[in-house]
Amino acid sequence: MEVLLTLAIALFAGLMMTRACKPLGFPAVTGYLIAGILIGPYCLGMLGIEGLGFVSLENVEQFTVLSEAALGFIAFTIGNEFRLSSIKQIGKQAFVIALFGAVGATILVDGALIALSYLMPGVVNLPIALTLGAIASATAPAATLMVVRQYKAKGPVTQMLLPVVAIDDAIGLIVFAISLGLAKAFNSGKLDVLSIAVEPMIEIVFSIAVGALLGALLSYTERLFHSRSKRLSITVAYVLLGAAISQIKFHIGPVHCGFSSLLLLMMMGTVFCNMCDFSEELMDRLDRWTGPLFALFFVISGAELELGTFAQLSMVIVGVVYIAFRCLGKYYGAALSAKITHCEPTIQKYLGITLFPQAGVALGMTIIATAELGGVQGSTIRNITLFSVMIYELIGPMLTKIALTKAGEIIPEGRKSSRGVMHH
Repeated sequence: MEVLLTLAIALFAGLMMTRACKPLGFPAVTGYLIAGILIGPYCLGMLGIEGLGFVSLENVEQFTVLSEAALGFIAFTIGNEFRLSSIKQIGKQAFVIALFGAVGATILVDGALIALSYLMPGVVNLPIALTLGAIASATAPAATLMVVRQYKAKGPVTQMLLPVVAIDDAIGLIVFAISLGLAKAFNSGKLDVLSIAVEPMIEIVFSIAVGALLGALLSYTERLFHSRSKRLSITVAYVLLGAAISQIKFHIGPVHCGFSSLLLLMMMGTVFCNMCDFSEELMDRLDRWTGPLFALFFVISGAELELGTFAQLSMVIVGVVYIAFRCLGKYYGAALSAKITHCEPTIQKYLGITLFPQAGVALGMTIIATAELGGVQGSTIRNITLFSVMIYELIGPMLTKIALTKAGEIIPEGRKSSRGVMHH
């Protein structure tokens, strides 16, 4: 009973909060996150009444299966934006922008934190700086996609944004593996080429291959059914299957192998939308079905934000430095590379801002880093990432909305009905 009651309260609180945020001009995502904080362990949960909000972080973790499913659908939806026709136009530009954005953020954060390690040697050291620099490369597709959806944003920046975020995460995985390898080498004094070079490439190749296979199978299976509801059910089943497969970890000799759920499900979405001629209609139905799931995902994300990280001043200082330099790296990396690849002026000016949000992938990297480095280094990295994710999640969607509005891709509210405005 408690689990169902908690879910009901989470959905209800999230939806009510979006009403409260609307007059202030905040995107719905921000409302869900704030609702999560309010019914989370630091507010309502402090009453300790089971079922009335989330009483502890362990209590929030019971719902990770929902978050994993939601991230699966988000990645699959992004994959569906990659139609071959549009990839031919913007593929090369998107790759260059993602590379500059990811590497730019990493270099600036590395530099700033290494400088800070001389000023605050007890708080930051080289392995911490290297690892946080790598985590800085990742971007969060979920919040960005929700803003694009909510305001039905359309235009060059939006079109460039989703491929960039997707490629960004593949590059982020490689940067992270190299940096974490160097951090561990610095700690132990020996360099492990296997985990630096081989494992991330295997993860990327495996994820793309399995995702492509699932996408092809999904397109074939869809043709066996003719009713819309059955086709929708098959799509949901495949996305859940993809999310489940992406959790598998295994070994080939000394090599640790795993999957990136983001890449696997994006690839599945990409192959599906290019092979299946009625994929657009299906995705439209899937959007309506996943609405409550995404709302719960963001409320749970809000409940997971650890407000305790504000208690340590040193963490806040390092967190602020991390956030500032990551934003500079993302913004100027995107602006410079968009200029080099001759993108439109609006892309040069506004794309960087939409790459600020950070969440799932960064937290995934943090879990790995905490396990690998352990001890004080692990907990420092965890606290700083949690602090920055909290700031990014609350401010990022708003910045994305502002950037897309200024780029002229969000039409200001004045519509009579959302039903009258069709999806693309």
